[in-house]
Amino acid sequence: MQDFLAEIEDRRSRALKGGGQKRIDVQHKKGKLTARERLDALLDPGSFEEYDVFVEHRCTDFGMADQRIPGDGVVTGHGYINGQLVFVFSQDFTVFGGSLSESHAEKICKVMDRAMRVGAPVIGLNDSGGARIQEGVASLAGYAEVFQRNVLASGVVPQISVIMGPCAGGAVYSPAMTDFIFMVNNSSYMFVTGPDVVKTVTQESVSHEELGGATTHTTRSSVADLAFENDVEALNQVRRFIDFLPGSNRLKAPVRETSDPLDRSDESLDSLIPDSSTTPYDMGDLIRRIVDERDFFELQHDFAKNIIVGFGRIAGATVGVVANQPSVLAGCLDINASRKAARFVRFCDCFNIPILTFVDVPGFLPGTAQEHGGIIKHGAKLLFAFAEATVPKVTIITRKAYGGAYDVMSSKHLRGDVNFAWPGAEIAVMGSKGAVEIIFRDELDDSEKIKSREKDYRDRFATPLIAGSRGFIDDIILPRHTRTKIADALAMLENKQLENPWKKHSNIPL
Repeated sequence: MQDFLAEIEDRRSRALKGGGQKRIDVQHKKGKLTARERLDALLDPGSFEEYDVFVEHRCTDFGMADQRIPGDGVVTGHGYINGQLVFVFSQDFTVFGGSLSESHAEKICKVMDRAMRVGAPVIGLNDSGGARIQEGVASLAGYAEVFQRNVLASGVVPQISVIMGPCAGGAVYSPAMTDFIFMVNNSSYMFVTGPDVVKTVTQESVSHEELGGATTHTTRSSVADLAFENDVEALNQVRRFIDFLPGSNRLKAPVRETSDPLDRSDESLDSLIPDSSTTPYDMGDLIRRIVDERDFFELQHDFAKNIIVGFGRIAGATVGVVANQPSVLAGCLDINASRKAARFVRFCDCFNIPILTFVDVPGFLPGTAQEHGGIIKHGAKLLFAFAEATVPKVTIITRKAYGGAYDVMSSKHLRGDVNFAWPGAEIAVMGSKGAVEIIFRDELDDSEKIKSREKDYRDRFATPLIAGSRGFIDDIILPRHTRTKIADALAMLENKQLENPWKKHSNIPL
């Protein structure tokens, strides 16, 4: 028995050392933590329970029979973040470059299966050279098994991917199917084909960073949601982020204690909107003044900046925020903004998170690039997402809501539960100048008459009173009271019940 116990401890010790001190030193020289150090930083101290520490690969080809390290390049288990249960896997680049073998994949699948049964988020820390080529098709089958779990877990438990090193080839598709992707500047990258293949096929010379680095994916492709400066910052932000999410689709959004009064009135909001309807202002500042303790976790802030998405809290409970940003493209909806917001809205609806929408939108961005790029279908994604959502939806029109964009931004007609407008809000088919130039095109030569027509149109249509008289706006509120009104609305909607007609699934315009 003593010999057997000694063997167990020897294997456990070997697993803890990963690929050995030399490879650990290389990881540290790159400014990267090891797989286990990352879990120590991510999880509450002493809370990690590891699975499958003794698992080894089963490959005997190419000399692999003599290269077996317990754990096989990935550390898996469960732990807690601020007291909330999470399931985790952390790929170990010091062991075969973190490459995925059949056994490696089985460990990840076990974690995901347990997460779905228990109802808790899955967090994957990715740092892998891809499929283990010595295993051939067995490693590809392993990836496919992981992909299948990603699909089954979608909408059941939150899935978060943190890219902390290389992620290339087929490996990218697992993170791509998760709900959120975070990256680390200058040390993580994602691409389907690497720079060498790109050079061979297209004759383009491109670096790893330019092709698939954190900056590329947070500013251009929108593959990643956020990028952080180093491993420690990334993991600390994941700890903060997970606090906003429920464990599964069976639970309501979490509630945290707050000292921020619900009846807090902010008189500065009364003067936030400029007198001129074309002068920009920062919608992000408005959001932070309204949510609890100015704590707003914005996502994809470097992509499609004309729309804002992220999580905040009202009365301690998580809300998903969608808002036009007047300081970028005047807050117009375009292809990228529509895609960005639609996916966020669908996530909130999956996980019972109420949606708070701030509207200041002059319409959809015009131009051949938008039309040829498919703005019709991409814009429909956001409309579809808001219309399909059954969670509580509260909407505030702060300044303007014109045309189809008014409909799209969680209007009453898309089953918005409570819709408010600020006193200066303009709700119309279009701005008064454009409308008058169409209706009274025969009078364009008479500037005084046109000016009078514009005022008449603005007085008659570009106010919240017309929409209010038809019940499309529930109330016209003073900006200073916005937080209180939102809190009251969400409290009233806490037990809202609404179901869509039975279907296998919808067919969103992808």
